[in-house]
Amino acid sequence: MFPEFVTFLDLIGVAVFAATGSLVASRKQMDLIGFGIIATLTGIGGGTARDLILDRSVFWIADQRYLLVCLGIAAALFFFAHRVHKRYILLLWCDAIGLCAFAVLGAEIARSAGAAPLPAIVMGVITATFGGLARDLVANEIPLLLKQEIYATAALTSAGLYIGLVEVVTSPAIAAGIGISAGFALRAGAILFGWSLPRYSRAGKTYK
Repeated sequence: MFPEFVTFLDLIGVAVFAATGSLVASRKQMDLIGFGIIATLTGIGGGTARDLILDRSVFWIADQRYLLVCLGIAAALFFFAHRVHKRYILLLWCDAIGLCAFAVLGAEIARSAGAAPLPAIVMGVITATFGGLARDLVANEIPLLLKQEIYATAALTSAGLYIGLVEVVTSPAIAAGIGISAGFALRAGAILFGWSLPRYSRAGKTYK
């Protein structure tokens, strides 16, 4: 994948996830510093975990644009989030976009670092989910990752499709578009229709 496209996708994902952190901060009525902390943690958390696992230079230390994006989004939403009447719904949709974009991005970065296809997919899922998980835990909310509806599966779909298509010599840009679209469609179905995977049950039947 072209480096400039990776950077563009990365900045978009960071901005969207920073917005979800800011929306959570607004629901918790935090001050401006709280907005900045939650937005930054959400925006760069997944990528930081990915880079540490892959033993890479942490991306936002080398390029301060990521921190500037997080803090800029936090400041903007501190003053304007109250104008959004259905902030939780907006949070869900922004999170869905960031989730799928980060899944593809994380998988590509891991692949470029020499990871085999399966570890690259896992890195994509970690990149996509860790920031949101940290956001919800710090804000004392039930993590979206732990709710019944499909969440991590959407990230897995995006990362898996991307790596699979790239491995069969599909254009990285096309593979990214397909992966992000498929994962987003799955997450959208979960938001709109409550799609979920079968759950374990201790009583009688194994699944319900």
